[in-house]
Amino acid sequence: MLGSMAKTAAPTSPVDDVLALLRSRGGRVTSARRLLLEAIFEADGHRTAEELAGDVRAKAPEVHLSTIYRNLDGLEELGVICHAHLGHGPAMYHLAARSHGHLVCESCGMTAEAPEELFRELSESAQARFGFRIDPRHFAILGRCRSCGEDPPALRGATAGWG
Repeated sequence: MLGSMAKTAAPTSPVDDVLALLRSRGGRVTSARRLLLEAIFEADGHRTAEELAGDVRAKAPEVHLSTIYRNLDGLEELGVICHAHLGHGPAMYHLAARSHGHLVCESCGMTAEAPEELFRELSESAQARFGFRIDPRHFAILGRCRSCGEDPPALRGATAGWG
């Protein structure tokens, strides 16, 4: 009776799904890649390469930072992750499926995730006027948050007429 029952596929994790995609594109599955993917999927929000490397090194101390960067580049090429520049610090990484734009306060460093629709008009205007496509996931709009108040002296008057 057991032999006649249809076999069902075991459920896969998101990490296994990405590793299968990697294999289908000719990539190798290594323990460092698996550990990095686990760190990315377990991350709550944005993480730097150094933070992700710390997570990987906690389980595999021999993994070099250069290996982490190489794997992050490969995962970005596959469309699994995105990196963003959130001001003057290092690049931050997050899952592409959770894609969004960013607003960063220049005063306190508060970061707000903004839906890509917020940037749609800017993207359409840049495309129409300059033939330039904006990727709002890759950069941050810098400014001042509500808590930090008005513009710094260097920007006062520079934004007159905006809004």
